[in-house]
Amino acid sequence: MCTQAGSQASTPPAHHPSGSGASVGPSFRPAVCQLPAAGGRAPGNDLLRRGSAVGGVWMEALAPGRAPRGRRRAGASGSVLSPLSLAAVLLCALLRAPPAVGHLARLPRSIHLTQDSLKIVGSTHFPVSVYVMLHQKSPHVLCVTQRLRNTELVDPSFQWHGPKGKLVSENTTAQVTSTGSLIFQSFEETMSGVYTCFLEYKPTVEESIKNLQLKYIVYAYREPRFYYQFTARYHAAPCNSIYNISFEKKLLQILSKLVLDLSCEISLIKSECHRVKMQRAGLQNELFFTFSVASIDTEKGSKPCTDHSCEASKRLSKAKNLIERFFIQQVEVLGKRAEPLPEIYYIEGTLQMVWVNRCFPGYGINVLKHPKCPECCVVCSPGSFNPRDGTHCLQCNNSLVYGAKTCMIMREFF
Repeated sequence: MCTQAGSQASTPPAHHPSGSGASVGPSFRPAVCQLPAAGGRAPGNDLLRRGSAVGGVWMEALAPGRAPRGRRRAGASGSVLSPLSLAAVLLCALLRAPPAVGHLARLPRSIHLTQDSLKIVGSTHFPVSVYVMLHQKSPHVLCVTQRLRNTELVDPSFQWHGPKGKLVSENTTAQVTSTGSLIFQSFEETMSGVYTCFLEYKPTVEESIKNLQLKYIVYAYREPRFYYQFTARYHAAPCNSIYNISFEKKLLQILSKLVLDLSCEISLIKSECHRVKMQRAGLQNELFFTFSVASIDTEKGSKPCTDHSCEASKRLSKAKNLIERFFIQQVEVLGKRAEPLPEIYYIEGTLQMVWVNRCFPGYGINVLKHPKCPECCVVCSPGSFNPRDGTHCLQCNNSLVYGAKTCMIMREFF
């Protein structure tokens, strides 16, 4: 698996906007107060708890019999509000804060080899690898070597054979030009395989006919399914509490709205609640979240986006910045409060983001075998397979076709 470590969402760098002037909503008046550290972490990064509303200004109270980490217990009066309501206030306030403006990291990009101007020549010493993006037009595959390409040929004759037999010029999927070039119009996975060109020609009018055989291995390839995976931890209510479930739904809803305008989507991969023994402290409940943020195909929308800024890597990088800023603001906003910590709050420094590459089933990345397309998900060759969204093709001697998704004897019928 190709991974690229992301940055932790702790304090912002010096050149990053601090966000201290962000509006936190009409119903919240933060008081400047630095909360003491506890359990090896600096609090002031809470998010949600039971509270009360008085005169349009909401105040929070601790759960009965419960003291927040690193704070003395403080009472509050008024009616009790649900933690879910308070989550909406805080999260929506953070969502209205201006996004961070930072450097967009350059992300991995696979090379594109389907330009019409690209022409590939053969070799008499070894088969030449050709990579064609799935459902795209191929480069021109020439039935000559580099030396013959710049040489005059008399009465040349070209004949192409593929995995399914002889290719003719009238073929709808593969075109053979009058000069012997092979061009695929819309390459499919099943078209991968060995293609052989037989060339007959005379170097001069007086010389006898010469024969040449050139082999190409044509592979379908796809862009990797790249996305960011991030984890975060929250101080939680008791693990059997319904408040944890409600908070999980609200957090996913807010995060999804945060990246919606970037044509990205966030999915909850895993959510677990555990009791954790803190250093020099007692047990506490914590929620462990694992999310993924991936790009949505903008070409399938009602208004296809073709601008450079619409590239999936650009949009994902912006989404990453927004998510990091969102968790930083939880620390900043609630770190200024004089009220006690809520029952559910983000634990500062626990955000971790990693860049993940995955290939579709039947495809894999192999830098050694495909050095000309090192970051491409290339169709698995016979003798290998990829059953799921893994990164590499796995060895399987029973696999006899390109793009195998299972390790079993499979033959292609024509």
